[in-house]
Amino acid sequence: MISHLAFDKISVDTISLATNNEISVDVLRLDKLNPVISGNKWFKLRYYLEEAGAQNKKGIITFGGAWSNHIIATAASCHMLGLRSIGIIRGEESRQLSPTLVHAKEWGMNLIFSSRTAYQSKEIPAAIQTGDYYIINEGGYGIAGAKGASTILEYCHNNYTHYCCAAGTGTMMAGLINHSSADQKTIGISVMKNNTALEEMIQKLITDKNKSWKLIHDYPFGGYAKHQPALLEFMNEFYRQTGIPSDFVYTGKLFYAVSDLIKKNYFPSGSRLLLIHSGGLQGNDSLPRGSLIF
Repeated sequence: MISHLAFDKISVDTISLATNNEISVDVLRLDKLNPVISGNKWFKLRYYLEEAGAQNKKGIITFGGAWSNHIIATAASCHMLGLRSIGIIRGEESRQLSPTLVHAKEWGMNLIFSSRTAYQSKEIPAAIQTGDYYIINEGGYGIAGAKGASTILEYCHNNYTHYCCAAGTGTMMAGLINHSSADQKTIGISVMKNNTALEEMIQKLITDKNKSWKLIHDYPFGGYAKHQPALLEFMNEFYRQTGIPSDFVYTGKLFYAVSDLIKKNYFPSGSRLLLIHSGGLQGNDSLPRGSLIF
């Protein structure tokens, strides 16, 4: 649908995280897909955009914060497809927009800022003729988002024992669970603090309730879009060892968690892990200059 995406650049990189040689670790490099529509974002959007086209919608309305990967990916996707885009942005408009929102505007997205109360209820201003627009939930959450995310695994072989990913809305994780076989387990690392509602959100998107999966809440590093020195130190060392950049919101926490879980013998001997690099590197622009070496 979008010729600008470099699907042929997606790779599976083998890395050394395990002190136990009987555990293998690969990373599916979705971050190579596109510098703007990065990682899992396109996969979660693809079927929503198809539905919008089939319904002859003029554009897309969606929701996100000032540093939302989903917002900028939606803006760029709509631009490439000739669709209008409206982003309902959480919080009041600041004097200086984040680079994410600046780029979203450059891709043609109309930004509408919403109070946190109005945003929580996902209010859309009455002046917008919503009949002309297809509405996508924050982060691409929904059945179509999970369906798209399940196609991520078409870009790797299928002999892994575990799929591991970071989880925000849980949409990608649900897609991985749906794609997995009976003898595979999906592990999600929640990037929010004490987000116990996430299990129910994922359950709603799973097509086979007998699939094996586990959501782990032990690595939030302060909460969503927050970090601690230990996380940034790990991300820098991970890059030195593997050459793979990560972001502090999602993939940095994923790689840290899997590394720690391996040290704690969480995974059985002989496990073959696939870690999903879900992109999102633009979020690192919010860090002080010099925090990361990449």
